[in-house]
Amino acid sequence: MKIVISAVAMAAVGGGIWAWARWLKRRQDEWRIRLANNIPVNSKFWRERTKETGELLYVAIGDSAAQGIGASRPDHSYVGVLAKSIRGRTDRTLRVANLGISGATLGLAIESELPKLAKLDPDIVTVCIGANDIANFDEQRFEREIGVILDAVPPHAIVADLPSFYFLPGQKKARVANRMLRAAAAQRGLTVVDLHTLTDRQGLWGITTQFAGDLFHPNDRGYRIWAAAFEPAVARRLAQL
Repeated sequence: MKIVISAVAMAAVGGGIWAWARWLKRRQDEWRIRLANNIPVNSKFWRERTKETGELLYVAIGDSAAQGIGASRPDHSYVGVLAKSIRGRTDRTLRVANLGISGATLGLAIESELPKLAKLDPDIVTVCIGANDIANFDEQRFEREIGVILDAVPPHAIVADLPSFYFLPGQKKARVANRMLRAAAAQRGLTVVDLHTLTDRQGLWGITTQFAGDLFHPNDRGYRIWAAAFEPAVARRLAQL
């Protein structure tokens, strides 16, 4: 009798887990569609900001995180949070050129973002790119392409390493990529901010409270964490201007 009861209990637990997994998958799919629909909205928002004037110019090289996909509004991305912080630290006006492209890999950044950067004379540059290369990670290509990007940015550029992927195999690949990124930045004398450690430190709390419903893009809380990784280096750069 006890064996039968135990079997029924286990089946109930298993059924509950299966139902939760189905709900989570359905929720992720719904959020992916919702966030995909936000891509042109966010892109238009940042294109309009580029047209503004300002005494200082902040340029961001990046992907959907720079665009703010997952945030409640585009300027709640880490780029938007940093722009607000910069404005609060100086009495000069600020123009923001967010060159980030949703879905951008290193290769796409080289093709589409670097030519635009070459036409600008930025006072502040942040580089946060490479997370989309992890799915089909190729070590040699990553090392080559991150070198191309870091060769193209000004010497005062602030580079973030890849954020935490929390779980294997993405986490292992991210650590390999970050070793190469840090080595390439060191060779060029560029400042690297430790986004990986800061996001990894959030642990289970971060996973459950700092991501949008697709469980990939940060939400407003998550983007504030990302901005916090850049803040000290951005403040030091501002002090030089």
